[in-house]
Amino acid sequence: MPNSCQTNNNHLPVKERLKTWDFWKPLLFIALGGLGGFLYYYYAGCASGTCGITSNPYASIAFGGLLGYFVVNRPCAC
Repeated sequence: MPNSCQTNNNHLPVKERLKTWDFWKPLLFIALGGLGGFLYYYYAGCASGTCGITSNPYASIAFGGLLGYFVVNRPCAC
């Protein structure tokens, strides 16, 4: 069974790999997810402190970044 999720950038040198979209796309979506997590914390966060993710800005950013990573690298896409 061929693995269609693999890119052909593994053989490129590091300087050339940094120029590809396959390198930058996950980083962009992690940053956008982190920004979305922070905005969710800021506007709809839990003020009482009892919510695990939304009461802490760092947890909201990390959770949003993780969701952004999974948008790009879906484990079930292959």
